[in-house]
Amino acid sequence: MAKIEILVGTTLGGSEYVADEIDEQLQAANHQIKIHLQPKLSEIATDALWIIVSSTHGAGDLPDNITPFYQQLNREKPNLNRTKFAICAIGDSSYDTFCQGPAKLESLLNSLNASPYVDKIEIDVQQDPIPEEPAVAWIKSWLHKI
Repeated sequence: MAKIEILVGTTLGGSEYVADEIDEQLQAANHQIKIHLQPKLSEIATDALWIIVSSTHGAGDLPDNITPFYQQLNREKPNLNRTKFAICAIGDSSYDTFCQGPAKLESLLNSLNASPYVDKIEIDVQQDPIPEEPAVAWIKSWLHKI
């Protein structure tokens, strides 16, 4: 049983729905899950697997609910060498800022010595109007590795 932290960046709730579906898959596999809709570093285990489910907002930014977490990481610069992460980025390819918010967080995590656990998935709502479906397929493709 693994300890998993799901960090959600959402504006209209779509990423939260995706996170709930991922949570169901992980709970069915008996993992210990905690979902963070307002992530704070002090409430998140740094020795856990972080699954980040986030959309992009505005001009390639993270949603307002996860921006303070990004800023906290950038300000405090913790050494996350015990942290593994997986990113589920959700966006709309009709915008030139497609999935840039989660990409910024990914870059910051890498600079803080966190390690990617699996390849990031970028879900395009132009192709997948129900983003939960590719997200569940993604999690199922590597769930056995946890």
